[in-house]
Amino acid sequence: MSYLQGSKDINMNLTKKIGYFSQIAFASALVFACDQKTEVVEEVVAEPIDETYAVQTEKLLVKIDTLHTGFENPWGMTWLEDGTLLVTEKKGEILIFKDDQFTGEKIEGLPEVSTKGQGGLLDIQAHPKYGENGWLYISYAKTVSDELTSTAIMRFRLDGNMAVDKEELIESQPGWKGGNHYGSRIVFDNDGYLYYSNGDRFDRKINAQELTNSHGKIHRIHDDGRIPEDNPFVNTPDAIPSIWSYGSRNPQGLFYDKANNRLWESEHGPMGGDELNLIEKGKNYGWPEITYGKNYDGSTITEITEKEGMEQPVTYYVPSIATAGITMVTSDKYPAWKGDILIGALAKTHINRVDMDGTKALSQEVMLQDIGRVRQVKESPDGYLYAITEGTGLLVKIIPIR
Repeated sequence: MSYLQGSKDINMNLTKKIGYFSQIAFASALVFACDQKTEVVEEVVAEPIDETYAVQTEKLLVKIDTLHTGFENPWGMTWLEDGTLLVTEKKGEILIFKDDQFTGEKIEGLPEVSTKGQGGLLDIQAHPKYGENGWLYISYAKTVSDELTSTAIMRFRLDGNMAVDKEELIESQPGWKGGNHYGSRIVFDNDGYLYYSNGDRFDRKINAQELTNSHGKIHRIHDDGRIPEDNPFVNTPDAIPSIWSYGSRNPQGLFYDKANNRLWESEHGPMGGDELNLIEKGKNYGWPEITYGKNYDGSTITEITEKEGMEQPVTYYVPSIATAGITMVTSDKYPAWKGDILIGALAKTHINRVDMDGTKALSQEVMLQDIGRVRQVKESPDGYLYAITEGTGLLVKIIPIR
């Protein structure tokens, strides 16, 4: 059953359809008398969850707890070590949440962003050692000139709610006309390298195949912006040295699997041909030389879907679902989903679960249909899954029941 019946009163319908919301556990103190001493023993007792509005997926019964309903265009989210959640708004804001509630506060002192087209303040990621160094990283659309914009990566620290010590680390080259296909996700690997995705900038597809520009690529840098000496094209004449892989169209999803040292990417195809890719050093992912999609007017981009020297997607989507942010389920709270990849679907307004066997995609499941344009889905440090949506403007927490 759809969560939304019609387009009127979206939030009212969501309250009815996704209104699944309660506290999930409490601690019960049992007091025992023993040898004339009073000993307090705490036993965690799980309170039964109200299943009135529970959602049955193929493998799990879950409850969707709506934590916030006021977003315009949320894009990225990250948690700090004290449990604080930061969520970016495309228009250039970072909202501060504590204990799953919006504090009403926002981070001040952020850089100006270009909000042309798909541009704006995009992803945010805390440094893996945030507790030691305090660095936060953002990707955003930067104005280069009156006509040109670019994807930039900046880091900063917080002084209260003020962004300080701002450092721009890298800017995709060259600046480009138009406001489409910026990417742009940020992840760190086990060695502290930063990866970010950059789109092909839309109107010149072949950018993705040329190593002389930054567009349509996954990039790898040190956490301070330096270029790693072992990047695959550092010694290639005229190549952008930060390139890690190429041949991507508009990658709006990145996830680093720490347990297996794997980098996963999702990217928008044109009309059809969205992809989930396992990203590896120096490899070519084919766009636009090979694709399972067509131009938006229905015309053919290429008849070729496979070519020697170009990687095949792990899975792809025809028609497009408009793949956005992704995560892999690593938490023991969702045993039936563990190891699976969840992908936010913008156009098709759901969360897509890809049943994974290692690096092999098996089946797909459409979950939470009509919840909104899912821009990002992410696992919190305490093991719960969260998602942010456009249109419906939600921050939701997915609570497993059984």
